[in-house]
Amino acid sequence: MTRLPSVFVSHGSPMLTLEPERPAHQFLRQASQHWPRPKAILAVSAHWETETPEVGATVRPETIHDFYGFPPALYRQLYPAPGAPALATRIKALLDAAGIPAKLDSERGLDHGAWSPLKLIYPEAGIPVLQLSIQPQRDPAYHFALGRALAPLRDEGVLIFATGSLTHNLRLLDRADSGPIAPWAQAFAGWMAEKLQARDDAALLDYRRQAPHAAINHPTDEHLLPLYVALGAATPDTPAERLHASFTLGALAMDSYRFA
Repeated sequence: MTRLPSVFVSHGSPMLTLEPERPAHQFLRQASQHWPRPKAILAVSAHWETETPEVGATVRPETIHDFYGFPPALYRQLYPAPGAPALATRIKALLDAAGIPAKLDSERGLDHGAWSPLKLIYPEAGIPVLQLSIQPQRDPAYHFALGRALAPLRDEGVLIFATGSLTHNLRLLDRADSGPIAPWAQAFAGWMAEKLQARDDAALLDYRRQAPHAAINHPTDEHLLPLYVALGAATPDTPAERLHASFTLGALAMDSYRFA
């Protein structure tokens, strides 16, 4: 079986699903050409936060509309992909064996961090999908270790699909979307691209101290932590491939990466 990559996708606002004029929407529509069709998808979303890792083991995950104040059309969006309870058990075993105790959740659905990009990438919703939670109180190195433990899945037909945001300061967005790109967001995205393509994992794990304007771009870590799961699952010393780069609302970097 062909080894699948791990990927990181900036999912942006859930409205991206309904905004075909956005470059990130257009990219996601054709993103599946960048990797073989998987047997299943493990989504690691910034929007499922738990104290210890939990794996969704739902037979038929519901579509969670975990947001408010959006147009009614967005709440009508569904993503009826099947779950993968047997794969959830396999993932729990891998994490347990790595000394990272995990739990199964037989009720968890798919939050918008997972379903909104997947609805664009695989609109037919025919591939089984399950989620793994992140631990926002833990650091990038911990999530890198999570990814390393999950790396064998890449040889089993599973796409490790990390989804968050390369930059994420909602208070400083240009809601009118009419101004220039914020220099502090451009600088951070450029630094991340340089370090990811060089596979300078030491610098990436220390991004809080080394990346320009880290605290402005990420007041909290949760939207960047999924990237470290994808990075940990990657082949060591192999450059990341930047599949897409654009900005939304002046400061929301929509970058996506593939890791061999």
